[in-house]
Amino acid sequence: MMKASKSISPFRLSSLLRNQKDPALALQLFQNPNPDSNPQPQKPFRYSLISYDIIISKLGRAKMFDQMEQILGKMKQQTHLSPPEIIFCNVMSYYGRARLPDRALHLFDEMLSFRCVRTIKSFNSLLDALFKCGKIEKMREVLEGIEDYGTPDACTYNILMKAFCESEDLDDARNVFDEMRSKGVEPTDVTLATLIYKLCSVDRVKEALELKEECERVHGVLANVFVYASLMKGLCGIGEMTLAFELKDEMVRKNIRLDAVVYSTLISALFKAGRRGEVSRLLKEMSEYGCKPNTVTYNAMIHGYCKEKDFEAAYGVLDEMVKKGCRPNAISYNVIIDALCKEGKWSEANLFFQDLPRRRCHPGVLSYRMLFSGLCDCGQFKEAAFVLDEMIFKGYAPHFARTHKLVEGLCEEGNMELLGTVLSSLEKANVLDGDTWRVIISTLRKEKPSDVFELIDTLTIQ
Repeated sequence: MMKASKSISPFRLSSLLRNQKDPALALQLFQNPNPDSNPQPQKPFRYSLISYDIIISKLGRAKMFDQMEQILGKMKQQTHLSPPEIIFCNVMSYYGRARLPDRALHLFDEMLSFRCVRTIKSFNSLLDALFKCGKIEKMREVLEGIEDYGTPDACTYNILMKAFCESEDLDDARNVFDEMRSKGVEPTDVTLATLIYKLCSVDRVKEALELKEECERVHGVLANVFVYASLMKGLCGIGEMTLAFELKDEMVRKNIRLDAVVYSTLISALFKAGRRGEVSRLLKEMSEYGCKPNTVTYNAMIHGYCKEKDFEAAYGVLDEMVKKGCRPNAISYNVIIDALCKEGKWSEANLFFQDLPRRRCHPGVLSYRMLFSGLCDCGQFKEAAFVLDEMIFKGYAPHFARTHKLVEGLCEEGNMELLGTVLSSLEKANVLDGDTWRVIISTLRKEKPSDVFELIDTLTIQ
């Protein structure tokens, strides 16, 4: 008689679940931990809280919410278990990322039935989930009952400030900051970073600098690299280059490691200020500090050279990127295509675009739209029609304004055969709108009324 395999213990199950990368297989294991055990009736498997936590996390990260909620229901029935609050905090976070605010609200309301007490931690998780879902008014409504769960902490205030900043309600964000301090809750580096980023994005840079100084002096909250990068970008945006570089020097004095974002911001600003000659010094400094240029850094240089119409230098940056092992991305190429088209170098732009596959870059919808728009603006309607056909074949839709420019140009040229082909392609892609027909009729009436009948004949044949 064959001996039955040894049963898996709750501890062993949690270990197996943790090591299983596939959430579907992990679920299968959880639901049937002992498939080869003796088929005779036995006690139900006694799952541990660790096993529940692991499988819920795996299913939540995989957005397998129906299965996850089945496991939650099973856990609720295990009356001997009292799940910790963190499990529900994590689940609400998964709901927030998936834009499922109603499920987050429902879970928060159900926590007591799981024998779990709600505190400010789970309340913060609910607030954050609602914020990620863009439910600002619902956040305000939920806040009215905050006293039932504890005293607002720094995390509560930070979530509220982020929400108000993102909804362009900076004054409310500042009010939350003032309330935070009046209640004796110390700001954190997240508080500082959130407010300064938003202040700088709306050119309230002086206010941002004062906030940085106040937080350092009064609250002992030191600015991190993200705060410095935001301030430098804001200062460069209003032309205060000297102050931006002084902040960089301050970072060095305070032993705050400068990263590629900081240098990329300054390089971009130097180009905008017409000081490209200083870029090489900054790149040398980067190397001395052991900071490697990344794609953002190189793209800032490409953009700068293109603005100065120095396309050879822009191509040189692409070559340097490849040599240094930093692969150019779609933005690297799109900047050049756009600049060439705006400069009227449509032929060069077209050749560069055709060369992208050799450069191991497969052009996306933005690349196609830029080239198509550029060709239309340059009056190269035949080439634009070919690009349009390829776009539609790949499932990319053009902008209506540029499509109208193309059909208008073909009407003016009297190229009814090509116009018919373009209209047929647009119709197949379901992007032939009434405005396009109005452009055609209006242009032909004005330019060549007789071509209306030729166009009808062409479309009939097709």
